[in-house]
Amino acid sequence: MNGGHDLLIAGGGPAGLATALYAARAGLDTVVAEPRQAPVDKACGEGLMPGAVHALTALGLQVAGHTITGIRYVQGPRQVQASFRQGPGLGVRRTSLHSALHRAVLKEGVPVLPVRVENVQQDTTGVSVPGTGLRAKWLVGADGLHSPVRRSVGLGVQPSGTPRYGLRRHYAVPPWSAYVEVHWGLHAEAYVTPLGPELVGVALLTAHRAPFDTQLAHFPELAARLPAEAAATVVRGAGPLRQTARARFRGRVLLVGDAAGYVDALTGEGISLAFAGAEALVHNVRRGTPWRYETDWKTATRRHRLLTELLVRARQQPALAPHIVPTAERLPRVFAAAVNALA
Repeated sequence: MNGGHDLLIAGGGPAGLATALYAARAGLDTVVAEPRQAPVDKACGEGLMPGAVHALTALGLQVAGHTITGIRYVQGPRQVQASFRQGPGLGVRRTSLHSALHRAVLKEGVPVLPVRVENVQQDTTGVSVPGTGLRAKWLVGADGLHSPVRRSVGLGVQPSGTPRYGLRRHYAVPPWSAYVEVHWGLHAEAYVTPLGPELVGVALLTAHRAPFDTQLAHFPELAARLPAEAAATVVRGAGPLRQTARARFRGRVLLVGDAAGYVDALTGEGISLAFAGAEALVHNVRRGTPWRYETDWKTATRRHRLLTELLVRARQQPALAPHIVPTAERLPRVFAAAVNALA
């Protein structure tokens, strides 16, 4: 295979599949390499912010889920909430989102090959994957937090700071709110996302390594709503969450989604940023300006990275962490502005 494809995407999660959709509709000959069988599940909060919902609509996709009207912070008796101003968000099972994207990619005629990409070889005209026969003018690393592609091309950086981890489980109970609730504890946050008439997802973010039930016990009011017999799925974990990339572009390789760098899941923007990055990446590849993708990615993610970094730093300061929700409660307009800046 001499010229090969225009675009080879390593990773068939939401970021990779969204990139494939944008690329196919831009007329690029595209192939996706994903060794796992669809749908692929993952530990995540499963709440799509309005920006992600708008991106799905623009792609012509409909995904079943539960309407989300805003974000609510809870800390003991204190709480503050803000409604979305740009339309509703959507609580969606990760498997449902992945299935919808996978079907759309296949409908566009993009092959999804059961191939794992770990090492890549670049030259002046393209990228090859040894042992697979795959070659393309450009390769996209969409292979997650611990991206082998990022490591293979020397864009990985050892993350600094205290590592944080995510745990997720579903409960077969009716949602008690149309808001995503973020419960702030001493060492962790618990995210409750409505996903259906009889289903909520609970994601725990923490720097402490302990079982899900042990972590949940630190939120007694929340735990009381979630009886053990209502647990509907096994616990899934992910982390460390913070991952750093030297850049999003090197030679003929570009990074998107979590592979492009990740601060924390605290603000729930992963899918929105993945879609924005995918669209910017394809736009620049199609126009022959791949070097501009780095600037476009930084512009699209700057607000998210700044606010998330500030919240994570505050969370990790014992003197500041207890004041996050009380401060937001005293300044509801500021809280609402922050929520909608990320929506």
